[in-house]
Amino acid sequence: MIKDIIVHLEHQAARDPARDFAVTIAETFDAHLAAVAFAYAPDFPGYVMLEIPPDIVAQMMAESEKAALAAIERFEAAARRSRISAEHRLLKPVGASAPAVLSTLARRFDLGVFMQSEPNGVDNDDMIEASLFESGRPLIVVPYIQKDGLKLDHVVCCWDGSRAATRAINDGLPLLVKATMVDLLIVLNEKTDTSPNQIRGAEMAKHLARYDVKVQIVTVPAADIDVTNTILSYVADVSGTLIVMGGYGHAKLREMILGGVTRGMLQSMTVPVFMSH
Repeated sequence: MIKDIIVHLEHQAARDPARDFAVTIAETFDAHLAAVAFAYAPDFPGYVMLEIPPDIVAQMMAESEKAALAAIERFEAAARRSRISAEHRLLKPVGASAPAVLSTLARRFDLGVFMQSEPNGVDNDDMIEASLFESGRPLIVVPYIQKDGLKLDHVVCCWDGSRAATRAINDGLPLLVKATMVDLLIVLNEKTDTSPNQIRGAEMAKHLARYDVKVQIVTVPAADIDVTNTILSYVADVSGTLIVMGGYGHAKLREMILGGVTRGMLQSMTVPVFMSH
């Protein structure tokens, strides 16, 4: 069940589609929606801060808070229109701590919602990665081109027999049981688990069927370097409305580094992507 959702509000009104998408999830599941907006202090090296007049720093902080409050006002209006249970929080993180603050907060919610980064525009990658790897909760990343709310007409689950894929499908069950159609998509390449039952997806399909999920198994070949494009091409061909996939990464110097397919999907997604690690 999805009982509560957290959404990251961004300052620009053009980035509100993630908020609107989160509202439609709350409507679908009769869930509570919490919105978080950050008022940022300038994050410059100490020696630079010493050169900036205090009144300029105060003005920058005031402008950030004003933009955050405007985002909250837009959120409250959207929540009233939809008559959902909602709350907001205005946070003032120190330095670059906002991603860690939000990922910790997200542990108390069933699902997080974020807007995709934009090329040569708003960079949301740190916020998404921190919540993916540190919250212990699933999230949905909404394309910056998104116009529609949540649609569960045709959900595509990426299956490779891995722990991350298993976790994503399990976390995504509340969505899958409401879906009109669910594809278990297996991209065949040199890294795919080769155990017979796993590669065919037979056992996972049986598991989903016990939840009355209307599932079909689809296999497509792809070179290892072209997995992301293969998935997105398939989704486009079948008019998929949501992708469910594991969020992959590996540790390096105490940081989580995104796997190639995860990174490629975050950069190139054309429909909302449900991810879990």
